[in-house]
Amino acid sequence: MKNRIRFAPPNPNGEILAEISQRTLLGIYLLRPSERLNQIIVGVLAKAQEKYPVGIVAVSFMSNHYHLLITCKTHKELSSFMNFFSSNLAREAGRLHGWPGRLWARRFACIPITDEEKAQVGRLKYILEQGCKEGLVSSPKHWPGLNGIREMLSGEPLKGIWVNRTAYYNARRKKNGNPVRRIDFDEAVALQLVPLPCWAHLSPQQYQSNIRYLVENIEEETQSMHATEGSQVLGRRSVLRKDPLHRPGSIQSSPQPYVHAASRASREAFLAAYRFFSRAYRVAAEGFREGDLSVNFPEGSFPPALPFVEASK
Repeated sequence: MKNRIRFAPPNPNGEILAEISQRTLLGIYLLRPSERLNQIIVGVLAKAQEKYPVGIVAVSFMSNHYHLLITCKTHKELSSFMNFFSSNLAREAGRLHGWPGRLWARRFACIPITDEEKAQVGRLKYILEQGCKEGLVSSPKHWPGLNGIREMLSGEPLKGIWVNRTAYYNARRKKNGNPVRRIDFDEAVALQLVPLPCWAHLSPQQYQSNIRYLVENIEEETQSMHATEGSQVLGRRSVLRKDPLHRPGSIQSSPQPYVHAASRASREAFLAAYRFFSRAYRVAAEGFREGDLSVNFPEGSFPPALPFVEASK
């Protein structure tokens, strides 16, 4: 599948708000919740945030995919953040489950969100309801994986662990007969979620009240769904009993939109800007392929890598 050209113009406040998602290879349950994995995910997110100035609004990690709601100033910051996060989480989750191969099916998807309150709140709700809409739990508060609900309702930071692999490997190389335990290189870290941009002006109490309302709304909709379908939730115990190497028989997928917008006008304005950006990029790329290395790519884009340099004869 051909990758789209990355395009995420900043909102009027100068920030980009985007929904990030990524799925494991073949949908294998390599992200199946566990206390250790939850702590590792928080630790990798926190370390990535230390290196790159990205705000994390919401998180939701299911057994074979995840969603992040992120704010940043430029696409370069977001890309650097995701490169660090995806690669480090892949290695740690692989070690945890004895998985030697690649973890992700493909590169992460990034879908911008407009500055409309309805669009932003809609995506936040979508991320929070992940375990419920799939019939796994009756409330976001019951999901055993990482979703930050309790922290969003209390204002407390997420707490996790960063495994200092560099110090661990150095210690093993210089152990001089002394035992070296990996657990001694676990560093406690904290990750503070940031407010949804359209609610950033609210007091902490008002913000938490809005989150509480969303959670209650999700619980009511989940109860109504099961009553209508005559079904019941799988339950957190069943989720935790799943084999991390389990591969589901089928994976639901749908076309990804270019933008999450609440109105037709906002969506069309974004698409018009995207077409202009894409056209400028492709014209520059064509000139680049023909050997003109002085072509100007549009601002906010990632030019292709330089071509292979042939040996002189």
